[in-house]
Order: sequence, then structure tokens, then C-alpha cells
Amino acid sequence: MTTPAPHPPPGCPAHAHATDRAPADTGSPALSPSAARRADRGVYLASHPVLFALLAATRRRPVLRLGRTVLVHDPDAYRHVLTRVPLDRTAEHTTGGAAARLTDGGGLLFDQDGTEHRAARRDLTARLGARAVAELRPAWQRLLSDRLGELRGPTDLVPVVHELAGATAAALTGSPAPPLALADAALGAAAAAARDHLPTLRPRTGTAERAAARLNALLPDPRDAMLAVAAVNTTVAALPRAAAWCARARLWDRTGPELAAELLRLTAPSPILPRVAAADATVAGIRVRRGDRLVLVARHAAQSHRDSPADPAAAAQAVFGAGPHACPGAALARVQLTDFLAALAPHRPVLLRSVPARRTALPGYAEVVVTGDRDHRPTP
Repeated sequence: MTTPAPHPPPGCPAHAHATDRAPADTGSPALSPSAARRADRGVYLASHPVLFALLAATRRRPVLRLGRTVLVHDPDAYRHVLTRVPLDRTAEHTTGGAAARLTDGGGLLFDQDGTEHRAARRDLTARLGARAVAELRPAWQRLLSDRLGELRGPTDLVPVVHELAGATAAALTGSPAPPLALADAALGAAAAAARDHLPTLRPRTGTAERAAARLNALLPDPRDAMLAVAAVNTTVAALPRAAAWCARARLWDRTGPELAAELLRLTAPSPILPRVAAADATVAGIRVRRGDRLVLVARHAAQSHRDSPADPAAAAQAVFGAGPHACPGAALARVQLTDFLAALAPHRPVLLRSVPARRTALPGYAEVVVTGDRDHRPTP
């Protein structure tokens, strides 16, 4: 459950209304056949084409300076920044900066220092730890059973995931709001913050403030706004993409915790982590100055473009950050994806249609329509 990050403004998505059908069964499929990887890459390019075209073009450079922005692709450099370089948690163009916009001052993990920051992080880790996940799990398993127990006819998985994400966020924050209303508000707040948080020639419209106010009105404690945003946006980005990958690659016999962890690595739902250096440093031979903007490319640190990373454990963790900056929601994300795929697996879903989402904080799908294999009748 990595916190969504602001991105450069999206252009016109390509393939925004592509229709996909499952590939023919060729026996024992590889985990990452080209069709699944190619289609998932299209989600990135459709949502934020300029950003991800730039990141793809510079991928072979471990660390690259572009003015006052430093792109960090290399896994070792990525971990070095997160564990060794002092970072300004509340600077503009960072996740903490976005949190400040959402919560009118930051709140929770972003506006404390020293002991207070560590205490707040311990509190959040407890709220997202193994015991908390065990307590939350029966509720989302019942929801999955109710929504996906039959899977009769074409079913769009995206609304199901929206409800699941909203229900989880409501449980984490104590919000009495209907799950879909909370999910919609969290998605809107993240998208608006990503757009308004970036430099632009257009006058600010106050969209982010209005979206944040709408979300905060649904929460008992406004300091939990960033928790709700992170929980909802990462879930909505990750689960439909993982299901689409499984359908394309025909992986329904392989669902389980290991597959869920590997799919999170391959899809990297939060593909970049924007940070700002709080002190001078050197990263992979490149001088970093205080105030430089650091774009940490989690997708490349996780080696999402490779079937077999050099260090599988480190690659799987990279999508959740590293060291003191690691996402405390990693366990929840892995368990929830495992349960989601387990609910779908008995139906061996066939992918009928997928439509990439536009103008969202994280790359994802607006539609993922599947049908159970027993209902599918291929077009002649």
C-alpha cells in the first residue's frame, strides 16, 4: 500500500478503448508471457505517456541528472537513497507535500520529527500489521465471496475492487461512510492533488482543496486522509491489473502468496516515489544537492521488466520502498491480492475487455471485464 505520487500531466492515452481477449492455451504458461507484459506496459503509457516514455528511455542510466531533478533507476542506488540520504518529508513535489495539501498541515507521518515521527510510524505499523490484517481479512473475504462467488456472465472487476478498497479504508480509519463513497473521494483527492501539485501555466482552480475537503468530511480524523488515499489508490491500481495479467497469462492454477508478491513486483502499482534531498549526498557517483528533486523509479528498482531479477527478495520489496521509508502496508497489500486472486481462480476468468484509466494518480484500469471460463463462447 504505497502512497500515491504526483506525476507529470498525462497526455492523450493510446489504446484507451482496446478490447482484449485471452491468448490461446499453449500448455504450461510462463509467469510473464509477452502479451501480459505488453498489455500491462500499455496501462502506464496510456495514463502518463510523457513520464513513462522518459523513464523507459533513461532506464539504462543508473542515476541521471536533468537540471535539479535526479532520476534514480538502479536498485542499489534506489535503496541507498531511501536508507542513507536525508530526505525532506514535507517538501513540494513529494508524497509528504501532497499529504500536507490533503490534511491542511500534513498529519500522521509527514509533519513530525524525531521521536514523534517514530511513534506515529509505530502506531501506523500496528494498524497495518499482521494482527490487524488478520482482523480485517474476514470482512473483505465475505465481500469477495458475495461479489465474485458466482461470476455469472461478463463482470467488471473494477467496481468490485473500488468497494473492497473503500471498505478496507473505512475499517482502517473508522469512517462510517459507504465504501464506494469513501473510495470515490479518496481517488478524487489523489488525482486532484497530483494535478494541482505540479507546476503549471494555468491558474490554480482549488480543485485539490475541494477534493480534500470532500474526503476529510468522510473521516473521523482528518489526519487519516493520507492513509485512506494510499489504501484506496494502491488497491484500485494493483488488483485489476493483477487479475488482467493472470487472465492473459492463464495463471489461475498458480494463485497464492508467492504469485501475489511476484505480480506486485511485475506491475509495481506505485511506479515512482518522488522525494527531495534534505542534505548534500553522492548517489552512484552523481552529486546530489540539498533541495534536488529525486524521482525514485520503484518500477525499475523492482526490475519489473525482468522475469528473473538478480535479487528476488530485494526486488519484491522495492515496490514498497526500503528501510525507514518502507511502506507499512506491504503485508496488507500482499494478503489482500492473494485473497482477491483466490476468489477469482475457481472460475478461471477469461478477459473480455480492458480499458486503461485516464487522469488517475496511479496507472490502472477503468474497466476489466471478465467472464467465467464455462460462460465464455469464443467469437467465430
